[in-house]
Amino acid sequence: MNYETIIYEKADNIARITLNRPEVLNAINRQMMTELPQAIWQATEDDDVRVLILTGAGRGFCAGGDHKFLATIVGSQAAGRRDPFVEGVILGLQRMGKPAIAMVNGPAAGAGFDLALACDMRIGSENARFRVAFTLIGLAVGTSTGWMLPRVVGVSKACRLMFTGDPVGAEEAYRLGILDELVPSDKLEEQTMALARKLAQGPPIAIGFHKMLIYRGLESGFQTALSLSGLGERVCTGTEDFKEGLRAFAEKRRPVFKGR
Repeated sequence: MNYETIIYEKADNIARITLNRPEVLNAINRQMMTELPQAIWQATEDDDVRVLILTGAGRGFCAGGDHKFLATIVGSQAAGRRDPFVEGVILGLQRMGKPAIAMVNGPAAGAGFDLALACDMRIGSENARFRVAFTLIGLAVGTSTGWMLPRVVGVSKACRLMFTGDPVGAEEAYRLGILDELVPSDKLEEQTMALARKLAQGPPIAIGFHKMLIYRGLESGFQTALSLSGLGERVCTGTEDFKEGLRAFAEKRRPVFKGR
């Protein structure tokens, strides 16, 4: 599939989506809002893809939405429709059943901050910057930041960041837990790819269940979480990957998981 505002690449069971509007720090416009959900769905439906990396071209990750994108969101909400960014991108990343890594190479503000938070893991360089920019234009957060940010940094810190719209630098983001890993800019791709390859070599079915358990567990009770865990265990014990894992453990070698 050909895209105008993003670059979609795949190699070694790893898909990479690069937001490609570097002249505006990869701000989301209507075309990107159409293409990004399609690319996420493409990675989701491709059985050969086990890990997704999301990043930005040039010196920015994503500066948020341009004015036409914001008008689309406001128009959808005024009409009582689901926000297409939430439905196709944020929920798409969370529900895809595969690990998603944000490779944060520069500023991530507003909807760009949402994109980073919606990924399961975030690796950034010293150039990473984060900002809940909605407050600065008198807009309440209408996407995932209000749900994810308190769970990442705690209630008090989330209040400060959301109430003030103050920027967060790379070191503070790492200290707060927004970034899982902080690396020099010249090592960012290398470190991100190392993690992606490690995940791609893992058992896809088990990892998919783990992702579901984590996010469902954030919004369900203990008994429900136990039931889902039991379901995951029963399903995985019937897979070829589980048998391969046992054999490899006994033979003291690295398992080769097939996703079956």
